[in-house]
Amino acid sequence: MPRNIQPPHIDGALVIDKPAGKTSHDVVEAVRRLVGFRQIGHLGTLDPLATGVLVLLLGRATRLAQFYTGRRKRYNCTVRFGYSTDTYDSDGVAQGPDLAPALDRTAIESLAARFLGRIQQVPPAFSAKKIHGRSAHELARKKKPVALKSVEVDVYEFRLTEIEGSCAKFAVECGAGTYIRALAHDLGKLEGSGAHLSEISRTAVGEFTLDQAVKLEELAEAACSGRLAERVIHLEALLPELPRVTILPILERRVRHGAKFNIPIAQIQPGHATAAQNAPEQLDSGDWKPTRLRVFNSQEHLIAIAQAVVPRTYQPIVVLEAAP
Repeated sequence: MPRNIQPPHIDGALVIDKPAGKTSHDVVEAVRRLVGFRQIGHLGTLDPLATGVLVLLLGRATRLAQFYTGRRKRYNCTVRFGYSTDTYDSDGVAQGPDLAPALDRTAIESLAARFLGRIQQVPPAFSAKKIHGRSAHELARKKKPVALKSVEVDVYEFRLTEIEGSCAKFAVECGAGTYIRALAHDLGKLEGSGAHLSEISRTAVGEFTLDQAVKLEELAEAACSGRLAERVIHLEALLPELPRVTILPILERRVRHGAKFNIPIAQIQPGHATAAQNAPEQLDSGDWKPTRLRVFNSQEHLIAIAQAVVPRTYQPIVVLEAAP
C-alpha cells in the first residue's frame, strides 16, 4: 500500500483576504485542509459581513501571538444612516423605519470627531464578549437580557471620505478591541436617525496589509502547484521591530532550557519597523511594553523571545522548539 506523504510543516504568518459571508473559523478550517496540519491561530477575527485582512499564524509562529495583541488596525467602512439594527450591521433586524436622512458633510465630520482618542465603548450585544461564561451573542439570539459594561478603546482616525445619499464612507484606525459596528451605531444615535454598518473591509493589522493578502482560491492554486510556502511570511521575518541578537551554540543550550543569559549591548542589533503602504505609522497602541529581544542561533533560526531582567541580562519568555 502506498504511504501517505505528509506535507512539509510551515512556520510563519499568512495574510488572507477574507471574503464576505464566511466566518473567520471557516477560513481557518479551509487553510488547515490546504496546509495539512491544525496548528493555526489568528490575530483577531472578522465578522461574516467583513472582508479583508485576516492574519493567520502557522506552526511554531502561533507561540508569538501574544506579542501582537496591541497591534493597531485599519478599516474602510460604509455607515448607512436612517435606522439601526439589533446587530449594529446590515445582517441584523431593523429597529425602526428607514428615515433616509440627507447627510450634511460638515455635521457628520463634527460628530465623528467626538469619537477620536481614548473613549468608552459598549460592545454590541451580538458579540463574542463573555457574560458569566457565555458568549453575549448566544444570549441575544435567545432574546435574553445582555448587559455589557463599557470598555476603554482607542480610535486614532475616524475620517469621512465620501457621502452618497444616506450612506457615509469612513477610514478608521483603531486599537485592539474596538468594534467598528459600535462606532457606526453610536454615530447614528448622535446624528438622530440611527445608523448601522453596511460594509467593512479591514485593510491592515499592524504591519500586515491588504497588499500582502491572498484569496483562498489563490492559496488553493498555490497548494496544488506546491508553492504554498511562498505565500507565507517566514518565522524569522516576524516581529521585526524587536531588537535581535545572534548567539553561539554554547549559549543556545542555556536559552533552549529557559535559563537567563547575558549579552553585551554591542552584540544587540536594533529592530526596525518598516511601515508598509497603508499600514499604521505606529504599529502598537503606544502603551508601555517591556524590553524584548529576538534570539537567533548561529544558523540564523529564531529560537526564542527574551525579556530584559536587568541591563544586559535576559530571560527567555517563549522558547521555540527546533524545526521538525
